[in-house]
Amino acid sequence: MNTPNSHTAPNFPSRREFLKLSGGVAASALAGVALPHCHAAGGGTTKLALVGCGGRGTGAVADAFSTTGDPVMLHAMADLFDHKLDKSLTNLKAKFDEKVDVTPERRFIGFDAYKKAIDTLSPGDVVLLTTQAAFRPVHFEYAVQRGVNVFMEKSFAVDAPAVRRLLKTAEISEKKNLKVACGFMWRHSKARQAVIQRIHDGAIGDLHTLRIYRVHGPCHTPPLPKGMNEVMFQLQNGVRFNWTSGSFFVDWHCHNVDVACWAKGAWPVSAQGFGGRTLKEAGNLFDHYSVEFTFADGAKLFAFSRHMPGCWQTYSDFAHGTKGSARIMANLGDPDPCIYKNQVTDDANIAWRYGEKDINPYHAEWQALLDAIRNDKPHNEARRAAEADLSALMGRMATHTGQMVTWDEAMKSDFQYVKDIDSLTFDSPAPILADAEGIYPAPIPGKTKEM
Repeated sequence: MNTPNSHTAPNFPSRREFLKLSGGVAASALAGVALPHCHAAGGGTTKLALVGCGGRGTGAVADAFSTTGDPVMLHAMADLFDHKLDKSLTNLKAKFDEKVDVTPERRFIGFDAYKKAIDTLSPGDVVLLTTQAAFRPVHFEYAVQRGVNVFMEKSFAVDAPAVRRLLKTAEISEKKNLKVACGFMWRHSKARQAVIQRIHDGAIGDLHTLRIYRVHGPCHTPPLPKGMNEVMFQLQNGVRFNWTSGSFFVDWHCHNVDVACWAKGAWPVSAQGFGGRTLKEAGNLFDHYSVEFTFADGAKLFAFSRHMPGCWQTYSDFAHGTKGSARIMANLGDPDPCIYKNQVTDDANIAWRYGEKDINPYHAEWQALLDAIRNDKPHNEARRAAEADLSALMGRMATHTGQMVTWDEAMKSDFQYVKDIDSLTFDSPAPILADAEGIYPAPIPGKTKEM
């Protein structure tokens, strides 16, 4: 079996790289509120409240502005850190001034800022939940309680109790007919839809193996500034800590896991994996994972993640069947999917190729959400997002613990990074502390418990 060919040089932009608007990592944390029962907006302006003003949130607002139809206006913003809100607002106004109406009284800072922002909305409006994943279930629960439509970024939960909370809220949101979009934008990619439909139609026979790769450069953690609050530091560098992001395997590789399971048409039933940390500057993250997922029929998904310098790089997805194979994604910039005549994944063996420029899936996911709101059509991705998140969590659990983990074991796990995330403040004890040299402890397979 050949390794993925990278005929285009790897290019790895950030998840929401909107003209490099907010630079670094979204590190905010709040909680979602909402309003009365939601139904079609009926032709008026759709107001947005942004909860989490880092790069992902800022980029998501820009994506919402790309849509056609009735007007969309940014109405309120909330974050833990005023400098993030200010930078996001400045950059959005510079690009979309006529679509930004966030007056000073609708700019909120603090752990309860999300409530104040969402309370400014009306039925038919949308809250964007784009903070670190540790707070996603809290925010989503409150948003659904208040009856507001939701766009929430991946990842969605950092441990199994959070997944269960998310699933319970997803069920309530369905009963309320709320429209919920989740940040798995590749589900809205026409190119990926085309190749996966062919896989489902039998173009490569019975699918027995999937391979997904996200291997590229490292994620460095800066040293803790002298005298800085530890909780504040970790939230400002949230992508580098397992308790905030769920690990880079969950936070970043969950896209590929979701697409692979979409291609298979099932969630895995078990996982085992290998991983570790070679770079001490990686927060408390592992910087490499190799996970073997198994499906109920015995088919395998092999997931490879590595964030290390000087190594071979690719960001790609492949599927193999009894009659041939498929490339689902060549690289992030251009998925360029194709079907191969056999298991040799090179251009000489292509039987079918999408051959068109893909649509922008970040824009398409917003168009689908807003069209559903305006026309009062069912649109709720929350349950699927939670299940995809659990699939990735299962791989992380297996790797961190060194154990074989089943779907049922993962779903029933009572392990929590933070027991009462709803009550976290800057005065709370930090969920993890560095040693005397400033190094945060990483999981130890065979000793670490996550189940």
